[in-house]
Amino acid sequence: MYRFRTKMIPYLFVAPAILLLAIFSIVPIIVSIFISFTDMDLVGLANWSKIHFIGIDNFIELFKDKVFIVSMLNTMFYVCLGVPVVVLLSLVVALLLNYGSNAFFSAFRTIYYLPTITNIVAIAVIWSYLYNQQYGLFNYLLSLAGTDSIPWLEKPFVAKISLLILAVWQGLGVNMIIFLAALKSIPEMYYEAAEIDGANRWQRLWHITLPSIRYAIFFVVVTKLIGWLQFFEEPFVMTGGGPLNGTISMALFIYQEGFQYSKFGYAAAASTVLFAVIIVVTMIQFKLRREE
Repeated sequence: MYRFRTKMIPYLFVAPAILLLAIFSIVPIIVSIFISFTDMDLVGLANWSKIHFIGIDNFIELFKDKVFIVSMLNTMFYVCLGVPVVVLLSLVVALLLNYGSNAFFSAFRTIYYLPTITNIVAIAVIWSYLYNQQYGLFNYLLSLAGTDSIPWLEKPFVAKISLLILAVWQGLGVNMIIFLAALKSIPEMYYEAAEIDGANRWQRLWHITLPSIRYAIFFVVVTKLIGWLQFFEEPFVMTGGGPLNGTISMALFIYQEGFQYSKFGYAAAASTVLFAVIIVVTMIQFKLRREE
């Protein structure tokens, strides 16, 4: 009995976290997958007897839905362009800020981190005014330079780029802090030995700095991929998925189908597809890094 109690102590400490994870993550996923095989709507939510099992009909209809296909393509666009840019810029900013520790560098660390702790909805509303074609600050600055105004949120492709710019700017802070922490953990003796051997700055960066923080880079890439696959707040607040569904993401499509049109079964099917995509992408990344 004593040995049993000793073995159970660690599980007792992690039990609250596991319980919260199960209640707010695992159970909702299971329920959502179950709902995706039904025709649940607002009527069914009020009267469960109106819910019918329809198999994979939602999934068949989903991949015939042009809006859903567009949302998938848009999401892939956000991920393929946004993730490399935000990771690279965060790393560059962290490397630059790592060179000093005086008040100047501390101030810039704060400046870069502030957007992260600011409410994303508030940021999106402010940037909507900045992007305004007639009265926005960005077009005003372009007019001072003698350049024509840009329809930041009026044309599909330009609107996607506009949302990407906002999301990259807002996401720099957290990644910068992670990279800074990783950079601070590199032993200084490595650089001293490399300098004695005659290595220049670029050689030290390539052969010491980047290999030493590869796990931080891997962590940031994985978390950013998952986050960008769930890209939602920016198109929801700023464009509503428009113009012409040009900025709609998979997460926004799920929200619209579920909470605007009350097609809960259909939305659950879309969320199941998104969940499967996230799992596959994450597993591929871990598979590629398994040797390390």
